[in-house]
Amino acid sequence: MITEPQRLQYLEAMGLTAWVARYRLPNARPTDACEWELPERPVAKPPAERLHALLDEAEAASSRQSDPDPVVAEAPRPATIGRARQLLGAMPENGNVVPAENAKAVPDEVAPRQEPLRFVLQVACLGDRWLIVVPEASPPDAAQIQLLGNALQAVGIVPDRLPAFQTFRWPLMEELSVISPLEEAREGLHAFIDGTRRRGWAPERVLIFGREETIDRVLSIEQGHCGPLAMPGWQGPALAELAESAEAKRSLWPTLLEWQRAWSQGPEANADA
Repeated sequence: MITEPQRLQYLEAMGLTAWVARYRLPNARPTDACEWELPERPVAKPPAERLHALLDEAEAASSRQSDPDPVVAEAPRPATIGRARQLLGAMPENGNVVPAENAKAVPDEVAPRQEPLRFVLQVACLGDRWLIVVPEASPPDAAQIQLLGNALQAVGIVPDRLPAFQTFRWPLMEELSVISPLEEAREGLHAFIDGTRRRGWAPERVLIFGREETIDRVLSIEQGHCGPLAMPGWQGPALAELAESAEAKRSLWPTLLEWQRAWSQGPEANADA
């Protein structure tokens, strides 16, 4: 049978805090009165000292593995351990010890930080199949959405419902520097689109209505293909321009016929486009 002191020692070893009731609950059995002496808890070392100790052990083990000959004075240190000591402010690349207060003087090999790309766009999914992107700070108004629906309906593309737009802003958090602004912006947008798949989206194609320099770089439509999203892509006039310009509507008609063929043939047509 485990005694109460042993139980508390087991709980402490597992990192669990033991709680003792200050008051007796109604109809509860009285707690046995007893006294015991708990073992003294060793004074914990600061995290930096513990990490240095682990690094010392790793260096010693590495030296024994890489140089079994006791004649050799010192075995080469792994680059990862040296890098860790650099970050701790204990050792630069040349192996000389650097005081902790001078750690900032150690040159950092990490690429310089840069400002993130900044953009806002509206995203919808037509019939849960085609992404519609509008490079605007606010969603299209009802007239523009109805215009898009009428244009698609004219060529036989009739989804169950008109697209509902969601706003995507990048960066997600302000005051954060980045290393690769373009790649990180693409990864963020890709993660957002992947998250919508849980709500039923299954993007096969992306249609961009309008142009904006930053978004053009992020999505990069070239020869009918969006490389960052790995799917066929198209970029044309903004919905506001289509609503006001008869010439823009006429120029869109051949493209609408291509969309009708791709929509009717399904994912296979989009994969081959």
